[in-house]
Amino acid sequence: MTRERILLAGLALVDEAGLDAVSMRKLARRLGVDPMSLYNHVDGKDALLDGIAEILLAAIPTPPPEADLRGTMSSLAHGFRAAMLDHPRAAPLVLTRRLASMTALAPVEAVLGPLLAAGFPPERAVHGLRAVLAFLTGTLMREVEAAPTFGGSARRLADLSASGLPAVAAAAPYLAVCDHEAEFEFGLRIMLDALGEP
Repeated sequence: MTRERILLAGLALVDEAGLDAVSMRKLARRLGVDPMSLYNHVDGKDALLDGIAEILLAAIPTPPPEADLRGTMSSLAHGFRAAMLDHPRAAPLVLTRRLASMTALAPVEAVLGPLLAAGFPPERAVHGLRAVLAFLTGTLMREVEAAPTFGGSARRLADLSASGLPAVAAAAPYLAVCDHEAEFEFGLRIMLDALGEP
């Protein structure tokens, strides 16, 4: 029994049954061990969930070294999104939990490093980091269905069209559906354009 084996089994449990289904007892049953033996490697459910979040963060690939600032930021954003969408039921652990480990700081370093190297002062680099993270978090929360979305059905389209609100009615065909890929690319382009130069 190792911490890594426990965390991977926990991630598999989340993938199959969702976050609400996770307990140390269920995880022990899955691994065929006594629940108390898990505590030799993981200090309870919160530590387990933090560890699962670390696995997702560690899956974010490093941008190619020859990429310019825009390419680096785009690569990191796409890698972050891919890592979350590989495990959508576990993604809220990264998107909503404050993590204190060094693994949680690796993506922060990966974003701040290129911004500082490009000449951004530290304060502006942090503003850029937080703006991009806010965009990624909001977009991905909607995409993994952890937050409300306007996507829907013919009924939703009819409701929007009949809302009596001129702007909503005009945009109803677009409000009634949500192309997550297109919206991610659109928003990311705006964020990268807004970052501009130091």
